[in-house]
Amino acid sequence: MPSKRPKRPGAAAPSGTPSGTPPGWLRRHRAALTGALVALVALAAALWWWPSGAAAPAAPARQAGSAPRAPAWFDGLPAGAAQPAPAERANRLPELVQQLELVSHTLCSYRDGTRYPNSSRPISEHPDQVRPNDPVTESHAMRKDGGGTDASVRISTSQSRVFLASGEAAAFSLTATDNEGRKLPLFVTRAQARGLNFQGQREVAPVTLAFADGGVGADAVAGDGVFSGLLAPAQTGLAGFNGTIRTEVKYSVGERTGVVLFDVIYTPEIPATWSGQIREAQENGSLNFYMKAEVRRAGRYIVTGRVDDAKGHPFALATFNDTLAVGTREVRLTVFGKLMRDAEPVFPLTLRDIDGYLLKEDTDPDRALMARIVGPAYVSKSYPAKSFSDGEWQSEERTRYLTELGKDVELAKAALSGYAPDQTKLLETASACPPSKGAAQ
Repeated sequence: MPSKRPKRPGAAAPSGTPSGTPPGWLRRHRAALTGALVALVALAAALWWWPSGAAAPAAPARQAGSAPRAPAWFDGLPAGAAQPAPAERANRLPELVQQLELVSHTLCSYRDGTRYPNSSRPISEHPDQVRPNDPVTESHAMRKDGGGTDASVRISTSQSRVFLASGEAAAFSLTATDNEGRKLPLFVTRAQARGLNFQGQREVAPVTLAFADGGVGADAVAGDGVFSGLLAPAQTGLAGFNGTIRTEVKYSVGERTGVVLFDVIYTPEIPATWSGQIREAQENGSLNFYMKAEVRRAGRYIVTGRVDDAKGHPFALATFNDTLAVGTREVRLTVFGKLMRDAEPVFPLTLRDIDGYLLKEDTDPDRALMARIVGPAYVSKSYPAKSFSDGEWQSEERTRYLTELGKDVELAKAALSGYAPDQTKLLETASACPPSKGAAQ
């Protein structure tokens, strides 16, 4: 069975990037890269639509203070030119319409995708973050000890956590069935956990784990054919190990022997701890949750919380991504006003399942974990929906990109209008943005 080494989750993003991708240069410049990418897509598509055999001339240089001029691939008919023949018009008109539709779609998509800030996104954009503390389960053909598989036996596995902070533990389980779903007798013969060392790291002795089906410890039900074990690094010789811990479980199903691997990422360092009560404040048209933390090590912290409405519907992913100095500090998790106006949650709101870490660049693992808060952490007051702002998120960068993308739309409209001035309705249709869908729950 292949290792269950996870994708590294991180902060939410509009690529959100929630709590999924660790921020760094890429996260700080994500919007700029997005703008550059869509511009390149627009250029490539327009050049592709250029008539066969005709090279697209370079755009003329723009003089300072002059009105923007469309690149040559936006050009319609030159002023005063004779109307083209019907066949030429029939070929060229769809190309100009497609150009306009492309740049309009790019503008509309960017505007719609940046209505909310990166720190407050619809949780529907990050389905893997809705229930971060649910067990990771898999089912596949038996991996035989020594290589190969046995398709007649299916092994189902589960592990409660992938990332472990100091003092946390992970529960593992496995069971065997045939292809009809009937349980097969399984017996664990050996289970060992060891730290995966890289060049220069000190070797750590492996730790033996107990797997049983006796209904105690990590095992929920005695005699149900599910063998379970618990890894608590802080209580073993792995207490000081920092990195990936692999648990190798060897077992037998009748005369056949197999092996399963479980990976967790463990960080013994405690960079900060939660302290005090959570408080809320309605500020600048949004709802903010403030959490106190005792910071032991200064640096950039990523903290993520999930927000449900009174009916239990998850609708928002709130993320803090900023530097914290040593001492008592506040972490702010924001539910953006327009996100609430669009999603229409039923109050009061519940903040739950909060996880955080100190980002450590150029090292593995790339984080030092804070102890997670599992389940409900705070319930808000009730507010009228209209007390929150319906305005879209604004920033200098967003305004700049909307302006530049808007110029592309105007250039494409001018090209189509110059070529087919009678196509007023076509111009309006091709350049219109569809109604916003709001925040899906």
